[in-house]
Amino acid sequence: MNSAPRWATLQEAGTGGRTNPMVTFIVRRIATVVPTLIMISMLVFGAIELVPGTFIDILIAQQIADTGEAELSEGQIRLLERQYGIGKPIYVRWWKWASRFVQGDFGRSYAYGHRPVAQLITERMVLTVVLSLCSIVFSYVVALPIGIYSAVRQYTLGDNVFTVISFLGLSIPNFLLALVLIVISFFQFGQVPGGLFSAEYAAAPWSLGKVLDLLAHLWVPVLVLGTAGMASTMRVLRGNLLDQLRRPYVDTARAKGLRERIVVVKYPLRIALNPFITGIGFAFPAVVGGELIVSIVLNLPTTGPLLYDAVTHHDAFLAGAMVMLLSTLLVVGNLVADLTLAWVDPRIRYE
Repeated sequence: MNSAPRWATLQEAGTGGRTNPMVTFIVRRIATVVPTLIMISMLVFGAIELVPGTFIDILIAQQIADTGEAELSEGQIRLLERQYGIGKPIYVRWWKWASRFVQGDFGRSYAYGHRPVAQLITERMVLTVVLSLCSIVFSYVVALPIGIYSAVRQYTLGDNVFTVISFLGLSIPNFLLALVLIVISFFQFGQVPGGLFSAEYAAAPWSLGKVLDLLAHLWVPVLVLGTAGMASTMRVLRGNLLDQLRRPYVDTARAKGLRERIVVVKYPLRIALNPFITGIGFAFPAVVGGELIVSIVLNLPTTGPLLYDAVTHHDAFLAGAMVMLLSTLLVVGNLVADLTLAWVDPRIRYE
């Protein structure tokens, strides 16, 4: 009978005695990213192609609507046709679009005066990333200790209070919470929170004063955007940790005389964190592309309203670039979540 520990058997079976299972898992997981993004780019380009007319047709139609005449010469039209592969098979046009996309050329926006799409996205992406990261950090930092406390102190007064708060966070729409904060701020402080900068810093170059002004305005959208994620994450962590605390191995650990903190943290919490970590993969693109109404209510210069304008104005290249960007964030976010799960839970990389 083989007396080797099961852990060693798993390691030998998963690695063949040669390769580190974590390295194998990372390589295999990263290898799926590229074909996934290629398939997404095909779907996005197919959606762009559904817009009636070509890029040049729409460009000329807008010039006629704005100035009364077409400003593109015959030579410029031929140049654009070669650049975008107009008249070529769809796979040729997709390849030209995808290759330019990888190089940072996302095309030009119809709705924003034919400005480069990359420039429009870059202007808003920095503030969007800052807001998204702060919202995610806020929701997870608050949800983690509360979820642990509620599971360990089940049905106590504190657990009941946090349960009510979490249900309120899940049931109240974020835009409604934003409106409530606006009303409270107006009647209590005489000002309406909106935007991420004061009027004197909105168009000013970056400086220490502008950064401090950003931090002074950042707490309202962070609180609004992080509330729902915090409530949901707290409930998931509480439920999973409660399930683990009822397992026989926890009773065995207590019977051996281990301290309660070690009993909770060493094994049950690590296993309960799996769905907690998985949520990171969906959190970032959800905050970047979602919460459109909150961005409009609070007048936030983020990518959400930019995507809304692109869709309402049938701005194919801008909308396509935004969807491709959000899809990439989702794929990368899931990759980071999977690698983190494999690091936290060895069973994943061995299986």
